[in-house]
Amino acid sequence: MRDPDCIFCKIVAGELPATIVDEDERTVCFMDIAPATRGHALVVPREHSADLLSIEADDLAAVNLAAQRLAVRVKDRLAADGVNLMNSCGAVAFQTVFHFHLHVIPRYEGDGLRLPWVPAPGDADEIAAAAQELGRQ
Repeated sequence: MRDPDCIFCKIVAGELPATIVDEDERTVCFMDIAPATRGHALVVPREHSADLLSIEADDLAAVNLAAQRLAVRVKDRLAADGVNLMNSCGAVAFQTVFHFHLHVIPRYEGDGLRLPWVPAPGDADEIAAAAQELGRQ
């Protein structure tokens, strides 16, 4: 299925230009036009799914495998020191294109990129309460 208004569907269909670096029967990987670091790319399923909550399991698995392939290349060919894989699900989580995608972001020592979350110890009671709610019912 394809969304005629989706920019990523148009890229997959070849209707909009993109710098494609990898593709297979289920996925397309292309360079991000607003890169966080050198080599930042996106991995999308060929089939349209708005987000993590709606993507089919086989497409999700294929996107993850393609992201892993690309991450290996990023380390080998761009000499990245590390890699972030990121997904945003929903506008409040900073999703701006509503076609599921993973960001493959090469990380370089001293690259200056800072994520918005800084890990710090949480409230143990709140952690336990959330775990209780998330546990098997």
